[in-house]
Amino acid sequence: MNLGISQISCIFADILKPKIMKKLPIGVQSFEKLRSEGLLYVDKTKEILQLTSSYMVFLSRPRRFGKSLLVSTLDELYKGNQSLFEGLYIYDKWDWTQQYPVIRIDWTRIKHRSNEDMEEDMSDFLQSIAADNDITLTRRFAASLFSELIESLHRKIGKKVVVLIDEYDKPILDAIDEPEADGVRKFLQEFYVILKGADDHLKFVFMTGVTKVAKVSIFSALNSLEDISLSEQFSSICGYTQEELERDFSEYISDTAVHLEMTREDLLANIRRMYDGYSWDGKTSVYNPFSTLPFFKKKTFSNYWFETGTPTFLINRLKKHGLAKTVLEPIIAASSAFDSYDTEALDDVPLLFQTGYLTVKNKQRVGISSQYTLEVPNMEVKESLMEHLLSAYTNYPLSTMSVLGREMLQQILAFDEEGFTNNMRLMLAGVPYTLKPSKAKNKAKAEAENLENEARYHIIFQLWMTMLGFNIQSEKITNRGRMDAVLLQDGVAVVVELKYHAKKKLKTLLKQAIAQIREKRYYEQFLDRKIILLGIAFSGKDVGCRIECRNVEM
Repeated sequence: MNLGISQISCIFADILKPKIMKKLPIGVQSFEKLRSEGLLYVDKTKEILQLTSSYMVFLSRPRRFGKSLLVSTLDELYKGNQSLFEGLYIYDKWDWTQQYPVIRIDWTRIKHRSNEDMEEDMSDFLQSIAADNDITLTRRFAASLFSELIESLHRKIGKKVVVLIDEYDKPILDAIDEPEADGVRKFLQEFYVILKGADDHLKFVFMTGVTKVAKVSIFSALNSLEDISLSEQFSSICGYTQEELERDFSEYISDTAVHLEMTREDLLANIRRMYDGYSWDGKTSVYNPFSTLPFFKKKTFSNYWFETGTPTFLINRLKKHGLAKTVLEPIIAASSAFDSYDTEALDDVPLLFQTGYLTVKNKQRVGISSQYTLEVPNMEVKESLMEHLLSAYTNYPLSTMSVLGREMLQQILAFDEEGFTNNMRLMLAGVPYTLKPSKAKNKAKAEAENLENEARYHIIFQLWMTMLGFNIQSEKITNRGRMDAVLLQDGVAVVVELKYHAKKKLKTLLKQAIAQIREKRYYEQFLDRKIILLGIAFSGKDVGCRIECRNVEM
């Protein structure tokens, strides 16, 4: 085929023309705004089309994970705003001649500090929808108005009603420790149960939230409510898959790689390590949108999602109940652990899972039931949790925790025993039980206290090393025994033994720690790396360390 000079010029001009990147939809939860302003949208309408084949659906996802945008998309879809969906998967597969009345409730916009606030504000909200549709509601209370509005919209418009409820559990969670909690829960019980009696008037019901709250009758009353939270079919309906990230953010990836002076492959590996890892089926892994979008805008790795709401309540609870290992090591949970969340008798595993601090890493069948392996999703969550927990355990300032940690890491790699020991003393200075010898006269009781203190120091040490990005394999079993921890980085393995005793000399404990590593040969599986032996000891009111290379007695 012969091309003219003008055609060739046009082809080269198109190739050389700089590609304009779509603006990132940071903070945008409106599908209409996102599409009308040409912002970047990762197409989820294939999953949404599948979703609409159901009748009543509940989806649980952590805060700031795209639930509101999903609700907004369904709103525009059922209202028939066809132009907004041009170019998307669903565009030629949806019947745009059918338009439905939509009641969309967003609990972030309804006052809910008390039963009275909810009653007044929800009543006003429902009346405003009625007024927009030239409907007069005659009933008195919010629950009754909700029922009347659903019936009236159906009769007036001639189409069954779509009900979309975003953050259905927010009033309960916000009032969890308040005297008004019972009143809030009672209001919601009466309000949500209206949906059960409205079957004849409803086309589709979709609800989102963080949790499945026990003692709210919606889950027991609505027999048709389908919980898709752990469904493989909808595992990627919120968040970005690896394929979506590399396809839709391709220009941003290239631009950021140049800015950070990294190869594209190295950048992708680091983004995956920091922000990927969320899963609800143990197979499909997704990125957190609230971390990914700010990263591409600022071109800086940071803990964006975690910084939007420090989980003080969770941190204090983990510390109080000695549950730090819950986020340090994999947890095995049965599917029943996710059935409900009782605000009066909190269970830590579903609490951490539903709020996004644990995620499904593996799912397997055990008999006729499913068993889940839960872990912290990625380095963003892991580093942040470790910093907050470590600060809570040691009373060391959170603002300088990571600086101290990085310094101590370099001291290990440089065999700087004095510097490492001084920083250990600095970090542990605020621990209430630090370096206090046992006063127990009974030998058995004193030994028990020694073991308890050793376990506490072990937790602190694990938190600190995990914060630094080491791969903790606490109490890893070898064919020769059980090591305290091995800390892995590229080309380096630090094998650790921790010793505590109220009365034994520090020098003796350190000698025992290193000798145990050598005698048990804990390091044998890491011979392809540089191996560092690290003994840490706590004796009475003193703390110390010994750092050796495997091949050298120091």
